[in-house]
Amino acid sequence: MRKYQIIGFGFLGGLIPVASVFIYASYFKTPNFGSGNAREQLFVQASYPSSSNAASLQLPDLTFASDKSINCVVHITTKISRQMQRDPFYEFFYGPQQPNQQFSTGAGSGVILNTNGYIVTNNHVIDKAQSIEVTLNNHKKYTAKLVGTDPNTDLAVLKIEADDIVPITVGNSDDVRIGEWVLAVGNPFDLTSTVTAGIVSAKSRNINIINSKTRRDAFPIESFIQTDAAVNPGNSGGALVNTRGELIGINTAIASNTGSYSGYSFAIPVNLMKKVVADIIEFGVVQRGFLGARIANITQELMDSEGLPNAMGVYIGEIIEGGAAEKAGLKSGEVILSYDGRVVNSTSELLEEVGKSSPGQSVKLEIRSKNGKIRPLNLVLQNSDGDTKLIAKKNAESNMTKLGATFSELSEKDKADFNVDCGIKISSLKEGKLKSLGLREGLIITKLNNKTICSVEEFKEILGSEEGGLLLEVASSRNRREFIGFGL
Repeated sequence: MRKYQIIGFGFLGGLIPVASVFIYASYFKTPNFGSGNAREQLFVQASYPSSSNAASLQLPDLTFASDKSINCVVHITTKISRQMQRDPFYEFFYGPQQPNQQFSTGAGSGVILNTNGYIVTNNHVIDKAQSIEVTLNNHKKYTAKLVGTDPNTDLAVLKIEADDIVPITVGNSDDVRIGEWVLAVGNPFDLTSTVTAGIVSAKSRNINIINSKTRRDAFPIESFIQTDAAVNPGNSGGALVNTRGELIGINTAIASNTGSYSGYSFAIPVNLMKKVVADIIEFGVVQRGFLGARIANITQELMDSEGLPNAMGVYIGEIIEGGAAEKAGLKSGEVILSYDGRVVNSTSELLEEVGKSSPGQSVKLEIRSKNGKIRPLNLVLQNSDGDTKLIAKKNAESNMTKLGATFSELSEKDKADFNVDCGIKISSLKEGKLKSLGLREGLIITKLNNKTICSVEEFKEILGSEEGGLLLEVASSRNRREFIGFGL
């Protein structure tokens, strides 16, 4: 009997902890995250694709875009003349040094735009180049002519005479979405026909890389497409294309502390490029419109100080007297919310839209006044001279005025005295480029940008066709030549 009592007490003792567990579990009940549970509403629940649409998450096939674009991108090599470095100690003991013209080389990429041979590249790729050579993907080489440049967007247009060129298909950069796949096509480190892939990381990025300090009339426009496709020296001027092989940008810069790729690259949107290139080809100069107002991004500090309700739009800081904004009735302290139907929330976005417009063009703005009222406003853009006319191409006469000099043909005595067959003499000087460079009357200019000069008319013709930097070969005595480079 006692034996059964012991067994019974043991059984009851075992039930006590089991019962305790059930009581504890029922009191502190584990939440049920099934349908309708309140906790579920705190989170966005993941949904997983079925096997039928799982393919939509696979990486895109980039071979089509590569095949379509690689033959449209060219390799550009340049030769840049450097001013001879004179050694005063050598000349003291041995007399004037003989002319010793030195050259450096540069390289980059370009994109074929049409069958007429027009090619777009970066201005910094061909800046100050005395000769430009273009190599196609089929290894054929051509000498390129510089059609024109726009330092404000870092773009330049070249032209070659060729029959077997493949133009690229131009896309729409306004449709580019952050996160979409893109390819960078170019010639990094002289490795021709290189393709790298990445995604669009950001749009309308301003990185302050275009230097506006070199010219008073410079108005840089930066609204880059940012990607993480690998871009290195030599890629500049190359193509950024989407998965359909359509051009959406011109690769221009990288974010790097070393000079090589380290994470991000930047491309000029193709819609801005189209406007600049078309102007250069048609007019020889970009027809740029101006708002006539100083603008600023809306920050938290600006919101607090000006009592702005939110950070939407672009703030108008100052109205320029006589400018387009003043004539349209814009006021300092107002906010531009949209430009011709496109919402703008940064200065880079607004400048990109203005950069695609021309003087005399009427644009529709959406303005928020200081009192919070939103109103439409029509504004007619002006040019840099303050009117609505299109600007004519800079010609030789205006460039001659900037030089501040008059020239004369060489006499036979001049040719003998300076030991030259061709050239022109500086007959008079006033305030201008040549005087500021230290040139004096009586010197002989024998070459302009490595082209021999035999008459004043020939000098004017070459001067009128050149853009950007100039290089003069000057004879100051019978056996002495100097090379002087400068920009207009």
